[in-house]
Amino acid sequence: MRNDLRLDDNRVISAAAERGSRVICIYILEEDESLRQRGGASQWWLDKSLKSLRSDISELGGKLVCRRGRANEIIPALVEETGATAVYWGRRYGKTEREIDSAIKAALKDDGIDAQSFNTSLLTEPWQIETKTGGHYKVFTPYWRAVRAMYEPPAPCPLPDSLGGMGVEGERIEDWDLHPTQPDWSKGFDEMWTPGEAGAKARLSAFLDDGLRDYEEQRNRPDQDGTSGLSPHLHFGELGPAQIWRAVKSKLDHGFKQETSAWSFLSEVVWREFSYVLLYYNPEMGWENYNPAFNEMPWKADAAALKAWQAGQTGYPIVDAGMRQLWACGWMHNRVRMIVASFLTKHLMVHWRDGEDWFWDTLVDADPASNAMGWQWTAGSGADAAPYFRIFNPITQGEKFDKTGDYVRTWCPELKELPDKCLHSPWTADAKTLKCAGITLGETYPEPIIDHSTGRQRAQDAWETLKSKQDSA
Repeated sequence: MRNDLRLDDNRVISAAAERGSRVICIYILEEDESLRQRGGASQWWLDKSLKSLRSDISELGGKLVCRRGRANEIIPALVEETGATAVYWGRRYGKTEREIDSAIKAALKDDGIDAQSFNTSLLTEPWQIETKTGGHYKVFTPYWRAVRAMYEPPAPCPLPDSLGGMGVEGERIEDWDLHPTQPDWSKGFDEMWTPGEAGAKARLSAFLDDGLRDYEEQRNRPDQDGTSGLSPHLHFGELGPAQIWRAVKSKLDHGFKQETSAWSFLSEVVWREFSYVLLYYNPEMGWENYNPAFNEMPWKADAAALKAWQAGQTGYPIVDAGMRQLWACGWMHNRVRMIVASFLTKHLMVHWRDGEDWFWDTLVDADPASNAMGWQWTAGSGADAAPYFRIFNPITQGEKFDKTGDYVRTWCPELKELPDKCLHSPWTADAKTLKCAGITLGETYPEPIIDHSTGRQRAQDAWETLKSKQDSA
């Protein structure tokens, strides 16, 4: 088990159980220098999710066997130790991961072991849905239309009656110390999250009951609880996308009237699928520009600006609120993710890789496909990307999507006494207003790190320079 930390509707466990033998669930904390290691927030989630899974397996009379090291060494050792005749697992889609798994599968088959991999984390395999000309989709909207028209979820996989593993040696999850260090900023995560399969099902149920109805209207409002919050559960496979699809379709089949909201939500699930299509066919997407023209973009190595952005000290309230929410919760509202990413890559001209790396470390839902695609989309270098000249205005974005000001006031409490008219641009307030709100710009709250019009113009100039290089080439 790896990115499918659930027992219900898990094709790997179901297929293994169908053999009629005892099924032993294994988790390997891979220590391979060729793999990108999890960030701190993701490790925090993994710790809690594995402990929840361990408990669920125990209730079925089994044991989650945990080991740490190289999978290509641990799996053959376990096969010999247990006398296993088959090894099954859920597929991974990054190039390095595929190469590791292919080598393991070949070695097992050479030894006469039944080695099989299954799709446990996506609606469809990245190669299954093709364009009319036979290639993979590179633009989301037609891909979404194709998925919506043809996808039918398979029947749910049954939960096994019992599991094995007792007597097999394993390591204690507690000894892995899967928490952020220097510092440990995860202390507030427990207030927002319940990792594990039970927590995933509870969150989905609550969203279907209370959130889906108004999803289309509320999903862009960070001041409202309008999103599902399912992304980390999906990333760790505590819930499969097919389970979500079935649940939403069931509501529609039973007369749910807000069809637009329902399909809008499912389109976001498919957006995640699309990111895996791109990753599968563009394995360097996490560190190389999808559009190679952006190799000539004059990014700035501005350590001070990057640090201010990371700390939520840019002087732009909607940006700072988002970055502080990220640090406190391991998560950020999707609309705000776009705003802060645009601000870093365009106003500050810092390379998208620096932002992606920060998100990788601080997001509980840090995902190799979605994270990279989101950053490249916003930066303008990705597939089906927002044009580079589309520069989010952090002032008007705040005014439009945080209309009540609740979001900024929650995460930037030093601004809570400012009136709405200047909440998203404190520097426009007069001296009396600032004094009444208890604000001294540059002391209690920072001055803007860059003037909006200056940052916008600098980004546009960079774009024009890039375009002229392309044209001359």
